[in-house]
Amino acid sequence: MMKCLPFLTWALVCCCCWGVQAEIFTSIGQMTDLIFTEKELVQSLKEYIKAEESKLAAVKGWANKLEALTRASTSDPEGYLAHPVNAYKLMKRLNTEWGQLESLVLQDPSDGFISNMSVHRQFFPDEEDEKGAAKALMRLQDTYKLDSESFSKGKLPGMHSNALLTVDDCYDMGKTAYNEADYYHSVLWMQQALRQMDAGEDAVVTKADVLDYLSYSVYQMNDLPRAIELTRRLVAVDSGHQRAGGNLRYFERLLAKQLLELNQESQPPVSEEPIQLGTYARPKDYLPERETYEALCRGEGVKMTTARQSRLFCRYHDGKRNPRLLLKPMMEEDEWDSPHIVRYLNALSDLEIEKIKELAKPRLARATVRDPKTGVLTTANYRVSKSAWLEGEEDPVIERVNQRIQDITGLTVQTAELLQVANYGVGGQYEPHYDFSRRPFDSNLQVDGNRLATFLNYMTDVEAGGATVFPDFGAVIWPRRGTAVFWYNLFRSGEGDYRTRHAACPVLVGSKWGEFGYLSEAHFTVVEADFSCMVSSQTLHSRLCSDWRGLTVLHLISCLS
Repeated sequence: MMKCLPFLTWALVCCCCWGVQAEIFTSIGQMTDLIFTEKELVQSLKEYIKAEESKLAAVKGWANKLEALTRASTSDPEGYLAHPVNAYKLMKRLNTEWGQLESLVLQDPSDGFISNMSVHRQFFPDEEDEKGAAKALMRLQDTYKLDSESFSKGKLPGMHSNALLTVDDCYDMGKTAYNEADYYHSVLWMQQALRQMDAGEDAVVTKADVLDYLSYSVYQMNDLPRAIELTRRLVAVDSGHQRAGGNLRYFERLLAKQLLELNQESQPPVSEEPIQLGTYARPKDYLPERETYEALCRGEGVKMTTARQSRLFCRYHDGKRNPRLLLKPMMEEDEWDSPHIVRYLNALSDLEIEKIKELAKPRLARATVRDPKTGVLTTANYRVSKSAWLEGEEDPVIERVNQRIQDITGLTVQTAELLQVANYGVGGQYEPHYDFSRRPFDSNLQVDGNRLATFLNYMTDVEAGGATVFPDFGAVIWPRRGTAVFWYNLFRSGEGDYRTRHAACPVLVGSKWGEFGYLSEAHFTVVEADFSCMVSSQTLHSRLCSDWRGLTVLHLISCLS
């Protein structure tokens, strides 16, 4: 029942509980700590190297001095020892100085570095984090239709960086998919590893290993001719490979059987086109609106018509002459007409945003959902983010935000859930879901009622991805720092508005923080929107209501009169 957007803020009116888990990859906010941890470890490593170099220099000094002494002493041992000072110094060296040298050699400058590593290791990501991050890249690849080469070369929309993937990185990505029986992605990433190897890039992994995984994954995608071609190439690279020969014979028998059933005498020629995004169809999964949802995340299929746009307006909103909004009304923009979704500008200040993030960051824990069968809160792959819950009593900023939500919406926050702060991690998302509960056994419904409305504060801009989309009616809401969007989840009858099924798209580039306020239906007062200051214009809205300077002081005065 929790929501998470790339550092967004939500007001909640129903109580939710969640277990603390340590999936680091699910929160960019917490992952930033690892950047500084790694910097500290690098500094510790450099200090260790410096200590080793200092030790080695001292040992070298000893070696050079002793080499000169032994050169002189061994040329004429008796003549050397005839001098009493030389005899004394020999005794001293062997009794004392060589012992000092032994102690120097036995010193281990790595103790400090190892100790530092041990302290930080408990906060390191684990195998599940690495696997989760790999699967997140694949999710981004699917949602935004990016080929493996784009990722490998760091070419993301609006961004070119030196964040490159090596052959070994691509191989590990493919192996992660393979181990999950995800042969579709295994093919894409093993093919990219092979492409980079063929281009001459060095790697730890062998070409035989890549071809082994790739050929079998292609077979699992029901492309026998190409599987045979790749296996033959594997045999040519490593004739003694333990599986290649058997696989090749098996694939050839299967193909011969297929040709016989189709009454074909020879196999069709293998396509010379390299395997790439679109070569094979992505397998269907549990989400029926997957294609619609992902298209909206890319900004495709938005059902914003000219007629609908003409019904969208910008206005000053004073919360039905609320005293706190009379002198400084909120700038309100229609985002959608039915169901009605509005956006409020300057809903959070920069100082408020930073304070909320500061309070939330230490408490971030993996966001949960209710199991549809048991009603128990649990984590899920379709919700990748971390959340924290903040009470108004904790800080004046939280109290002020809660009051602002109440002033703007006309709904009490007394029965609202605690303010929920969400931060998305690598490929962070929340697939299509309802904010209201459809389960009558939810205990919180008996006290506070169902989630009447959602008030979502966007606390960051997102460079790419991270939109809030509504697949049922084709709306896309893009994050804009400091703004908030608001919609009702229930009809006046208390029945759920199933059109409000929505999703938080994966964050492609950037970090998304959001703050959610869920307002319950118990003891609520609905305040009708005040349209006395409506400034309607299709032209104005087509500019996303950005030209608020066009609303003169006279417009504002007319609203307050």
